[in-house]
Amino acid sequence: MDYVRWFLNGLLILTSGFLVLLILMHKGRGGGMSDMFGGGLSSSLGGSSVAERNLNRITVAVAVVWSAVIVGIGVLIRFS
Repeated sequence: MDYVRWFLNGLLILTSGFLVLLILMHKGRGGGMSDMFGGGLSSSLGGSSVAERNLNRITVAVAVVWSAVIVGIGVLIRFS
């Protein structure tokens, strides 16, 4: 059981870091913290490009994996 816990903890660290990077790569929508740091200077084209849609999909997939790892660690702790 220790190997599973070590694996899940390592996976949690990796997905957490990757999720932070993916979220920071998103374009600011305006009206929030992104305007304070210069995000409001970019021009909005109205539509989302293929790269933005792929970034959204990857972010959601990593968030689902992150959530599953959190639940897995909770189950391991509960039944240990």
